[in-house]
Amino acid sequence: TAKPSPAQQALAPHHLINMVAPDHNLSLAEYQDAANRVIADCQRRGKLPMLVGGSGQYISAVEEGWSIPRVPPDANLRAELETFAEQHSPVALHERLRQVDPAAAESIHPNNIRRVIRALEVQMLTGAPISQLQIKRPPPWHIFRLGLQLPREILYPRVDARVDAMIAAGFVEEVARLLEMGFHRRLPSMSGLGYGELAAHLLDGIALDKAIERTKFRTHDFIRRQDVWFRGHDNGTVWHNAAQVDVGELAARLADYFKQAVDTDDR
Repeated sequence: TAKPSPAQQALAPHHLINMVAPDHNLSLAEYQDAANRVIADCQRRGKLPMLVGGSGQYISAVEEGWSIPRVPPDANLRAELETFAEQHSPVALHERLRQVDPAAAESIHPNNIRRVIRALEVQMLTGAPISQLQIKRPPPWHIFRLGLQLPREILYPRVDARVDAMIAAGFVEEVARLLEMGFHRRLPSMSGLGYGELAAHLLDGIALDKAIERTKFRTHDFIRRQDVWFRGHDNGTVWHNAAQVDVGELAARLADYFKQAVDTDDR
């Protein structure tokens, strides 16, 4: 209901779609490794890879060359921390992280329980704060960073319309099928925007209109947090107002940038 349609995918080769099953917790390190493999393959074939998204943390991990701790997940420890958050609140769990890794706590929102748990997991299993282990080694690429922005008064209604379109396209039925197949609502994949809300509708009797409203509000909050992330990891991003962008002018600018990059490599 949200990934590129077959028609869209036919316009250009797409990668890293349908990578994992819903019950697989794709780690940041796994994504980084997969993205780096695709980028290297594109470059070997003389193709120009475009990293499109999405979640700012995952983009930054690739383009900034994060050295991510290869600490395997500990299911028992995660269950213990999840139970703590349920019994005492996500804020209390976040405070535990702040006590052992203030830098990580500063960069992770208290409601992002999955990232809070991962940071605590790394610290508890290695004895070292995750913020100290995440060293950056930028890859030797020419990167042109292009960002599209919209004023909130335009963006939020578009987001709401997109949620409505996803519902009309079968989002409720998709979540119902996943639950029927045995994928538990507590899986990380089921915490994606809309999945948890629709699971609450299907399992707890929450009214559908209320679940849709919560999905829209939660998406608005996600937009605000992503905006904060990209502002903190700008790295020379060229921002354009998506409502006013001249596609021809933008294409010419991209072509000029890539020509300069090629000329630099040839020197």
